Amino acid sequence: MPAFDINRRTVLQAASGLACCSLGTHWAAYAEKGAASSVRWDATLADIHHRTFKFFWDTTPAQTGLTPDRWPTTSFCSIAAVGFALTAYCIGVKSGYVGRRNAAERVAATLRTFWHGPQGDGKTGVIGYKGFFYHFLNFSDATRYARCELSNVDTTMFLLGALTAAAYFDGAAPVEAEIRRLAQALFERVDWTFFERENGLLNMGWTPESGYNQTDWTGYDEGMMIYLLALASPTHPLQPKSWTAWCATYDQTWGPNFGKPHLGFGPLFGHQYPQVWYDLRGIADAYMRSRHSDYFTNSRLATIAQRNYAIRNPRHFADYGANIWGLTACDGPADVKLKLKGRELRFHTYVARGPSQSDPDMIDDGTIAPTAAISSIVFAPGICMAAAKAMLARYGADIYGRHGFFDSFNPTFRAGYPSKSGHQTKRAGWVSNDYIGIDQGPILAMLENYRSEFVWKLLRQDSYAGAVVKRGLLQAGFEPVARQGDWLKQGHDDP
Repeated sequence: MPAFDINRRTVLQAASGLACCSLGTHWAAYAEKGAASSVRWDATLADIHHRTFKFFWDTTPAQTGLTPDRWPTTSFCSIAAVGFALTAYCIGVKSGYVGRRNAAERVAATLRTFWHGPQGDGKTGVIGYKGFFYHFLNFSDATRYARCELSNVDTTMFLLGALTAAAYFDGAAPVEAEIRRLAQALFERVDWTFFERENGLLNMGWTPESGYNQTDWTGYDEGMMIYLLALASPTHPLQPKSWTAWCATYDQTWGPNFGKPHLGFGPLFGHQYPQVWYDLRGIADAYMRSRHSDYFTNSRLATIAQRNYAIRNPRHFADYGANIWGLTACDGPADVKLKLKGRELRFHTYVARGPSQSDPDMIDDGTIAPTAAISSIVFAPGICMAAAKAMLARYGADIYGRHGFFDSFNPTFRAGYPSKSGHQTKRAGWVSNDYIGIDQGPILAMLENYRSEFVWKLLRQDSYAGAVVKRGLLQAGFEPVARQGDWLKQGHDDP
């Protein structure tokens, strides 16, 4: 892959200003249709769960913990994928896939890599700066890859994984005590004010070559978790005004789009990533209380809207329908414009995808990502379970392998045009060659949250990590609005 100045997010930023829907119904009207649904855990979900865990266990070097961005294509370490891996190891022990001692040793090795990696403002030879980490790292020495950016969102996902591990490995063994110590130290080292702008918003990235990114975190998206974690810092926190400033940009993304009105972000990863770790059921901040809703319900409606879009299929892509759907940031076949069946269509490689009809900034080129539907299973179990089973039944081994679902597929792209990122199959058309860590991670974690609420429970409990989560939410003005949010009033919130 060539050197680059910013990051994967340069292909995602257009999505942040898109309206996706709006709502006016209180959380309680939808609560029982979410994670508490009666859709049964069965052999299909169990197989997806186990195979997806194996992606992290099999592809991550135990000595360093540097999880690959993608596999099997040669790549580099993604620090966000490391955060998902740290979460996955806890799930693996709980599920009986690996032993507690083995997993603890791997977690500790990972945290040592990040704690001891050199920090500084140099262009090379460093893992990060101001406690943050570069988006991608070299496997050889855990230092900055090419010209990628210092990333607050990817650092946040790494830290949430570390805090999850700290909450899970709560035993007296020296290695478990080390995990807790390192996770706390890594979190408290971060200077969140480094990215803070005068208006209270957070900038999206920084490089030693160019300084700050031209874009701030605005509008509703996965940026939520950065603000929440930064608000909880006992050393270099943001102030509550930053959350207020961020929420003040929400209205640009509120509007109708293929479903009931809700706060919008087209690609589903923006709804899923924060709620891998934060249990947002039955709690709401001032903005959502003003809308008589909460973020969990909002994500349910965004999920349903995507299915509605696939059923309507305004751009007439192959196979879209009630059970074949799912748009998010993912691999794609090629950056090319082709004429297929009398229509001129533009295709893309890796890009953020979402429902698109009249909005020129939202991309849909017929590429479906299994992670989009499956990782929303906590929000809308019935339709997400049906999608997983339908994709397996229709495409089978074309899209499903040793480590679960390949990243994406495109039944429309059946041309003879060459694709470096994938290959042609008989049933699914173009299929990605790879599994991608930040798409595998939500599949495993959300399946586990659906099955047992495991990750949510870990970060609600009375521990250092639980206090961090609770403090961030309280600083942002969250309050219980239904019984499932009562945990927010209990225990302590002082990290």
